[in-house]
Amino acid sequence: MDSRDTNTDKEDFEVKETILVPYNELHDINIYTYHDTNAGRLVLDPDEARAEFGPEIASRLKLTKDGSKILWPQPTDDPNDPQNWSNRQKHFQLFIITLAAVVPDFDSAIGIASVFALAEEFDTSTGHVNNLTSNWSLFLIGWGGIFFVMLMRKYGRLSILFWTQLLALGFLVGTTFAPNIRVFAGMRCLNGFFATCPQVTGLFTIADIYPFHLQARMINIWTMGVILAPHLSPFVFGFLVARADWRWAYGIGCLYGLFVLFLIVFFMKESMYYRDGSHNPSPFSKSGFWGRVKDRIRTLIGITGVLNAKPEPTWKEVSWAPIHVLFRPHMFLILVFETAVFGFGIGINVTNTLFLHSPPPVGLGLDPITVSGIYATPVIAVLVGEFMGRYLNDWIMNFTVKRNHGVFEAEFRLWTCYIGTVLYVVGFVILGVSLQNNLGIPGVVVGWTIAQVAVVVTTVAVYAYCNDCVPNKRGEISGLLNLVRILGGFTVAYYQVPWASRNGALQTLGCEAAIVAGLFVLTVPYLQYKGRSIRARFT
Repeated sequence: MDSRDTNTDKEDFEVKETILVPYNELHDINIYTYHDTNAGRLVLDPDEARAEFGPEIASRLKLTKDGSKILWPQPTDDPNDPQNWSNRQKHFQLFIITLAAVVPDFDSAIGIASVFALAEEFDTSTGHVNNLTSNWSLFLIGWGGIFFVMLMRKYGRLSILFWTQLLALGFLVGTTFAPNIRVFAGMRCLNGFFATCPQVTGLFTIADIYPFHLQARMINIWTMGVILAPHLSPFVFGFLVARADWRWAYGIGCLYGLFVLFLIVFFMKESMYYRDGSHNPSPFSKSGFWGRVKDRIRTLIGITGVLNAKPEPTWKEVSWAPIHVLFRPHMFLILVFETAVFGFGIGINVTNTLFLHSPPPVGLGLDPITVSGIYATPVIAVLVGEFMGRYLNDWIMNFTVKRNHGVFEAEFRLWTCYIGTVLYVVGFVILGVSLQNNLGIPGVVVGWTIAQVAVVVTTVAVYAYCNDCVPNKRGEISGLLNLVRILGGFTVAYYQVPWASRNGALQTLGCEAAIVAGLFVLTVPYLQYKGRSIRARFT
C-alpha cells in the first residue's frame, strides 16, 4: 500500500485500489461524486454494485473493513481528504461541533430561567420580557442559519464558524452587563443571530468527514446537542437564579461560549473538500512551527477561504438555493411536518415554566427550586432519545437495505417517524392531562419525557432523510430545518398560555399532538409511496 494511505481511517474502510479514475473511463459514472449526483439512492451491497455498475467499476470501489458495504462518498487517495482522517480526528471534530451546536439555544434559554428575575429587575411583566427578548432571539436564530450557509458554501466552514462564535460571545457579554431592557433585548437578539452558525455547520461537517453508513448515527449525536440546549440552561440556571443575580447565569454562559471558541480556534479543522479534485489548492503550506501557525491563522480568519473560493457557485446561486430546495415537493412536505414536531416541542419548553409556576387552574403553582428540578426531565429524555435513535436508525437502515437487495432509498429513513409520532401523541396527552387535572410532578415528568424522546427520534429521521435526498445542498437543508423548527417554536409562546388559560392544557397540548399526527398521516406515507418518483423528477 502506498505510504500516503497511512492516514486513512482503518476502522471505516480498507483501500482496495488507490487509483483516481477519470470521469470518462467510468462510463459516465464518477465514483467520487456519484453520492451527490444520484441523490436518495445508493448501492451499498458489493454484489449489487457489480450487477449495476459492471465488474470493472465495482472492483475500484472501496468498502468497509468487513467488506459488507460500499463507502459513499468514495475516499480519494489524497491524505487531505477529510474521509481519510483518523477516527480520533473525526470524533474530535464531531465533539467540537456538537458542543458548539449547544451554544445558540443554550444562550437563548438562559432567559427562561431568569424571566421572573428580569421582569423584576427591569420593572415589567414576564410576558413583555418573553415577547421582547426570548421570542425575538429565537426568531433570529432561525434566520441567521440561512445567511451563514451562503458564506460557508463560498468560503468554507471554519472561518465562518470562528467569526460568528466570536461575535456571539461579544454580544452575550453585552447581554450580561445590559443596563436596561432595550440594551438587553438588542444584545440578546444579536447573540442569537450569530450564535446559530453551528446548528447549520454540523450537517456539513458530518457529511464531509463520515461515510454514508455512519452519518445517521453522527447526526443523532449532533442533533442531541441542538435539542438538549434549550432544556439544559433552565435546568442548570433555575437553581442559580433562585439564589443569586440573573447576571451570573449569563456570565457562566459567556464562559461556556469562550470554551467553545477556544476549541474552534485551536482544534477545529476545515472540512470542505471538492471531491472531483478540481479545486483543492493549499496556498499556505509553510514548514516549521511558525509557518504552521501563520497557515492556521490565515485559514481561521478566512484568508485561505477567500483565495481558494471557486467562481461557482455564484452569489446568485447560493442566494436562491434555499428557495429552490424549499419548493421541491418532498422537501416542502417534510419541512412542514418538522415545523410542527419541533415547534411544539420547543414551544412547551418556553412556556412550561409559566405552566409550572402559575397557580391552579392554569398551572401547578410550584416554587422556582422545584421547577428547576423538573427541567431535568427533558435533559434526561434527550439522552434517552439519542441512545434509542442511534440503534433504531441503524437497524431500520440495515433491515430495509437487506430487503431491497442492497440498495438504499432515502424514504427508508421515514419508518422511524411512525414510532416517533405515536410517542409524541402519547407524551403530549399525558402532559396535558397532568397540567390540567393537577396530577402532580410524576405525570408531568412522564409526559414530558415521552414527548421529548419522540422529538429527538423524529427529528433525527427527518434530518437524515433530507440529507440523503439533497446531498449537494446539505447547508441549505440544515438552514431550512433550523428555520422551520425555530419558527414553529417562536409562534407557540404567543398563543399557548392564553389558550390553556381559557380552555385548559389538555385541549391545548392535545390539539398540538393531533396536528402532528394529522401532518404525519398526510406526508410520511405519501412520501414513502411517491418519494422515489418525486426525487427523480425534482432532483
